[in-house]
Amino acid sequence: MERLQGTVQNYAWGSLDTIPGILGVEPDGRPQAEYWLGAYETASAALADGTPLNEHLDQHPQELGAACRQTFGDRLPFLLKILSADQPLSIQAHPDCRDACEGFSHEQDAETAAADRTFVDDWPRPELFVALSEVDALCGFREPRRTRALLEGLGVRTSLDEVFGPLTERSGSAGLAEVFLDCLSGDGHRLELVGEVVSAAVNHVDDAGDLGLLSRTAVELDEHHPGDPSLLAALLLNRVHLTRGQALQVPPGTMHTYLRGTGIEVAANSNNTVRGGLTAKHIDVDSLVRIVNFASGPAPIIEPDVHGPLVEYPTGRPEFQLWAVHLRPGAAEMLPATDRPRILLVLDGHLVCSSAASTEEIVRGQSLWIPAGEQVQIQGNCEAVQASCGLDPEKQVRRH
Repeated sequence: MERLQGTVQNYAWGSLDTIPGILGVEPDGRPQAEYWLGAYETASAALADGTPLNEHLDQHPQELGAACRQTFGDRLPFLLKILSADQPLSIQAHPDCRDACEGFSHEQDAETAAADRTFVDDWPRPELFVALSEVDALCGFREPRRTRALLEGLGVRTSLDEVFGPLTERSGSAGLAEVFLDCLSGDGHRLELVGEVVSAAVNHVDDAGDLGLLSRTAVELDEHHPGDPSLLAALLLNRVHLTRGQALQVPPGTMHTYLRGTGIEVAANSNNTVRGGLTAKHIDVDSLVRIVNFASGPAPIIEPDVHGPLVEYPTGRPEFQLWAVHLRPGAAEMLPATDRPRILLVLDGHLVCSSAASTEEIVRGQSLWIPAGEQVQIQGNCEAVQASCGLDPEKQVRRH
């Protein structure tokens, strides 16, 4: 095992001080949105001697373990992040394996300019998000008739039929898809309707239940994206509130965004993002039509499996798995997933990690790279997370 240093992503929606606080460093005055621990080629973490992890694995692929290499080749399949939002992210979805491969290949062949690219690699990007604070998010589509009823409850003065009529006039996902894509058009009527919806929502922000949630969402989004017609598209999504330790699973094709809050995200080793609004960046409507799952249903919140101080978040994904570690003085545990490559991050307290080869003590904000096959015992008083690939060696998994 070796110490690992991640990379900070300075996106405008990030918090000024939350990630520095977790890492135990001084804020630098810039918004720090994400902290990446992984081997993504354009933003790889680095080992103690400064070697990027992706370059280290190019030279030492055996550290990935036989099962991981058989399934994913000589590439670390997961990416561990801290994410901290002070403002809403764009509403977005991520591709599955087939769409990522096809999209990347098409844009490579077409020599698409970087600013207009949607697919920056050929990997899927499923995600799991675990809250470290109170988190508000939008995820997945609300049942369309329920959405129409809530919008009617706002008391908007003009008819909603032209834009939202298909929610009740068409069955299944077809109506949702039509309305969502129509809300991105931004013509004069949509712009006018955004203003009327937000004005009506102001009168209901203190209401209880779903109408109050819808109203607060409209007003909050308008504060950051005034008059943006894609705000209407965002109102089609479920609003979710997570408390610390709760987890949201985001399968490929799921429209979502985080409105505010801090959490741990573990994802496949990809940066493919198909944006669907609330952004000044390129919106690829054709890709949205192809990859987004327009079926409605509740947000996919998952419950962890508690094994004493080790809490496992089951995902069923071969690319990644996540454990939370709640260790108290006097306890000793063996880290799980010995046969897989792992990254361990301490969020609070301190941790002594011992293997046959070495011993490392890490504190708040520090992390370790642990190769497959290395058995590690931990002792200390800490809150930590461990990410690994999610392979079951007894099962055959399709290689990316």
